[in-house]
Parts: sequence; C-alpha cells; structure tokens
Amino acid sequence: MTIKRPRTIQIFLPTGDPSGIRIAEQTTSIIRLIEVPRSEMADFVKMPESKQVGLYFLVSGDNKDELYIGQSGEVGSRLMQHYKDPKKEWEHALVLVSLTNNLTQTHVLYLESLSIEKAKDCQRYDLSNDNSGQKPHTPIPLKADCDEMHSIGSLLLATLGYPIFEPLTESSPSKAEQVFICNRAGLKARAIYTNEGMVVLKGSSAPMLTKRKTEQRFFDKRDALLAKGIISSDGERFEFERDYLFQTPSGASMFLLLATSNGWQDWKTEQGVTLHEFQERTIDSVITQEA
Repeated sequence: MTIKRPRTIQIFLPTGDPSGIRIAEQTTSIIRLIEVPRSEMADFVKMPESKQVGLYFLVSGDNKDELYIGQSGEVGSRLMQHYKDPKKEWEHALVLVSLTNNLTQTHVLYLESLSIEKAKDCQRYDLSNDNSGQKPHTPIPLKADCDEMHSIGSLLLATLGYPIFEPLTESSPSKAEQVFICNRAGLKARAIYTNEGMVVLKGSSAPMLTKRKTEQRFFDKRDALLAKGIISSDGERFEFERDYLFQTPSGASMFLLLATSNGWQDWKTEQGVTLHEFQERTIDSVITQEA
C-alpha cells in the first residue's frame, strides 16, 4: 500500500496523444513507469528504456482486471515475445525502469516476486502468473532499495489508473470506515463507500433468483463473477468470497438485487441513515467546522 502524503507526479506524453504512450515519474525519484498500449509497441522498442532491465505488467480484460507480472534483462525484447504470441491477450504494458539504468537482474527478480505476492494479497486483479516468481538471495541494502522502488512504482501505477497494489478498503485501525448495509429482498450485504466506488464486503450474500422484473445483463454479470470465483453459490444464494469494488453504489445494489436500484437510498447505516443522507451530513459537518 502506498503511504498517502502529498506528492508531485509528472506525466509526459511523448507523442502528444493522451491515449498513447504515457511516462510517469515522481519528481524526487529515479523510478520511471511507461504505459505502452499494445498498438504502440513499435514506438516503445525504439525508446532507450526498452533496452534496459525492467519489471513489467501486462493488463487485459474488458474491465482491465486481468494481470500478468514479469521481468527481463532487456524488457523491450521480452515484450515483443508477448506481442508476437497470439495466445497472449493483453492491451496495455506498464514498464518499470530506472532513470539511471542501474537495475540488475537481482533487483527485478526480487521486485517480480514481491509484486506477485502483493497483487495476490490485494485481490484487485485476476493474476495469470503460474508461479510466484524467483525470489533471489537479496542483501539487506538491496532489499531496502527494492521496497522503496516498489512503493514508488505502486504510486505511479495507481496514478495512471492501475491500482494493482492498493487495498480496496483502509486497513489502518486508526481510521474506522463506515459500513453500510442493504437488506432488501433477502439480501445480507455489507459495503464501504470509498473514493473509487462501493466495496461490497466478503460474506455478503443474496438470493440467486428474484421475483422482481429484471434484465439478462444482471444475470450475465453475476455469472461472470461466479466463473471467476469472486462469488460462490449453493444453488439458492450467492456469496462474495472476497471484497469486490463496484464503481457506483447503485451498481453494487443492482448486482445484489438483480434489478434496478438507487444505491444512494438502498445502502444504509445500521441506524437507518441512507448513504445520501450520511454524505450530506458529513459535508454539512465540514462546512460548519470551517465557518
């Protein structure tokens, strides 16, 4: 998890196209992250960074939620192998290199293993790696450097829209997060509203069928999460096997109800305060304190 404090991040567009290659750096760090759309691979291999030792992430899926993590002594050549392999489905590569070109094979082997471990812990992406990487013997000073690189890399990834190593909810005991419940139509669901959307918590459950008027798209979404193992079913109910992020409160409640819903009204605190009312009170409280 990236420590939250003020940072300055620079994003450079070498072609001027915001949907093309993007290069992100923290102004006080030597770590550089390059986002390469698959269609721009020819341009990337011309860049000097493609000849460097590097760590890379391949992202695919309709929701950009499928991930492969790898490393190479010459990252451009390795990505070209992935590019030419018709069985490898990916749309974006994210390449982590050093501005001073001082990464070694030991650095990236350690970073690969650490990244796979952290990505599994966060459970945001479906990881396609068959193993956990090769964790080499790493001297304490080198390990400290790698941990710092991973922290900066995590920040840069999240800045570009890939929060691979960011927990869905706050894990700090000093910051208690408000839990909202939805118990309509046999639901037993708990969730937390974050700046990314609504996180439905592990253990939340709902009936597999509904008597309400519904659409096929709700069943399609449910079946997709069943296939991925994010939810499980006993035939009558389905249950979340891990925390899962929905982009909106309504998206979360509609998924559970298998029908249309206004999540701002259907998610409530245990005291019956709707999410809309809770947010309104929070804003009013801040305005009052500042007055």
